[in-house]
Amino acid sequence: MKIAHIITRMIIGGAQENTLLSCMGQVRDGHEVVLITGPTTGPEGKLLEKHDTTGLRIIEVEELIRSINPLKDWRCYNVLRQIIKDEKFDVVHTHASKAGIIGRAAAWKEKVPAVIHTVHGPPFHRYEKAWKNRIYIESEKFAAKRCHQLLCVADAMTDQYVEAGVAPRGKFKTVHSGMNLEPYTDEKDPCGVRKKVLEELSLPEDAVLVVKVARLFELKGHDFLIDAAEEVCKTHPNLYFLLVGDGLLRAEIEADLKKKGLSERFRFTGLVPPTEVPRYVLAADILCHLSLREGLPRAVVQGLAAAKPAIAFNLDGAPEVVKNDETGYLCRAENLEDVKKALNELCESPEKRRKMGASGCALVKKLFSTDRMVERLEEEYQILLKNGSK
Repeated sequence: MKIAHIITRMIIGGAQENTLLSCMGQVRDGHEVVLITGPTTGPEGKLLEKHDTTGLRIIEVEELIRSINPLKDWRCYNVLRQIIKDEKFDVVHTHASKAGIIGRAAAWKEKVPAVIHTVHGPPFHRYEKAWKNRIYIESEKFAAKRCHQLLCVADAMTDQYVEAGVAPRGKFKTVHSGMNLEPYTDEKDPCGVRKKVLEELSLPEDAVLVVKVARLFELKGHDFLIDAAEEVCKTHPNLYFLLVGDGLLRAEIEADLKKKGLSERFRFTGLVPPTEVPRYVLAADILCHLSLREGLPRAVVQGLAAAKPAIAFNLDGAPEVVKNDETGYLCRAENLEDVKKALNELCESPEKRRKMGASGCALVKKLFSTDRMVERLEEEYQILLKNGSK
């Protein structure tokens, strides 16, 4: 098959990692794969610079940008139409909201045999302005009519899209996001990794280390973690926090920590290559993910793969991997008391951390195989091509 994947930008992020793993898995299976993406800018880093993309053809479309720009968006639509027309793809698979809307419209107009979109997380959500949500929902409705299949990385995404009236339930299927979990499940020398990381961070050997892997960006929940830490740290002198990632809010977060007297309890890695993230997760005792808007929280899956109990808000795809009192704690959205209680209980019980971590590891190994994701995508492609995409 000749397959195109279209995504707005290839920053270091969950949707982008999913897309790249899909592309490279299909390349390994002998397909001709083209990745079409816009320019990658910003403090989140460039994913393609960190990975071997041998065999993958990459086309950068200058007009494919994240922000709404009617003139550039129209140009982008026409550029994508021309590329699709020239390349004669069997499958066009879009990702992310902006690329998904323009890419589906272009592929549909060019009568591509199989047009598929993956929902990594809805652009509309409870924290967005009502008028913006209405625009997003109407745009998604428009695009849903211009593809043959909608795939979601978690069942929760289907529920949200159906409730918003984007498309009927029958048009959705769940394909769990494949991840390379091997670096997180490497048990050759976990103690050695932890010791080295604690030394690098100037932390004591008996530290209880909570790690959060996320861009320092709005709605990622760093404020909830800091507010909870302010109280929990009073009763746990060996509790420390590690923020893995960088972003626009770093200075604001550092100022808040200083104001609350927590600067010594928090460490920052800054922007690190994806290959460095596993060692920080392996060194941790607890994975905390308090994002208010996420599709399937990849950081939680990776933390559970490393046998770390997870704390997350009961939102989006989190309940599909964070089983309350089994693999971690599901907290009510924005409920600070729940977060503090979860941190306290895990800080006080190494045995509970061990049991929850082991349960979480067993769960995610079953669900999030990269090979299985690539197999499922091919199954869906073949169904559409065989049925003539009717």
